[in-house]
Amino acid sequence: MSIVKRAVGRLLHRGWAYAREAGAVSPLSPAGYRFRRLGDGACLSFPLGAIFGEAWIEIGDHTLVGERVSISAGMGPGVDLGPDSIVRIGRGCSIGRGSHIVGHQSIDIGEDVFTGPYVYITDQNHVYDDPEMPIGRQWPRNNPVSIGSGSWLGTGAIILPGTRIGRQSVVAGGAVVRGEFPDHSVIAGVPAKIVRRYDPDEGWTAPRPGGTAAIPDTAAVPGATERLDEAERPEEAERPDDRPVRHLAPHE
Repeated sequence: MSIVKRAVGRLLHRGWAYAREAGAVSPLSPAGYRFRRLGDGACLSFPLGAIFGEAWIEIGDHTLVGERVSISAGMGPGVDLGPDSIVRIGRGCSIGRGSHIVGHQSIDIGEDVFTGPYVYITDQNHVYDDPEMPIGRQWPRNNPVSIGSGSWLGTGAIILPGTRIGRQSVVAGGAVVRGEFPDHSVIAGVPAKIVRRYDPDEGWTAPRPGGTAAIPDTAAVPGATERLDEAERPEEAERPDDRPVRHLAPHE
């Protein structure tokens, strides 16, 4: 590599590092004053995604928002959305790069919630009530979303309107989540369902098929066995060799 090319590369990297530092949004930067609240030590990394409706967005202390993250309140800039905030992100959160948080009515993200990149969270969805009208032209419906403190959302997870996730829960990467999930849940799949729950006596457990009871997760509990107690063991089916043989008489 020539000396000129090396010098240009060094200059570009220094310039980009300076642009990232100067373009980040903090409580003391001019763009930070637009937010309903931008807590101490909070930072929106540069380059930013689509950010609008800041007057209805609250971001807690020491929360880090990654590069190209879009956070919006309302359909577009310049709309009066009323007296209350719409998007609320608690303290100590980390929002992965490229994620979208799209609020229209109410999105509550608790404290210490971490997400992977490209997570999508929204409280609004299009409807298809009229089978003749284009779906994109039908008026959408809102339903509040809440994500409990201490939770982790994996890469590419989609949180749909009406979802309520309890605290200290895990959402697997790529899951499409809708519904209510209690504290200490592991949620996975399309559509998402609970695949693990935490029980104080048994630890992390898997749901019992066809019921709400739980069975121990033997893969996650050292020394656990797959044997059942005799009282729980199903009766063995009668083997064909044990069945009495009936000889048929001629013409029977």
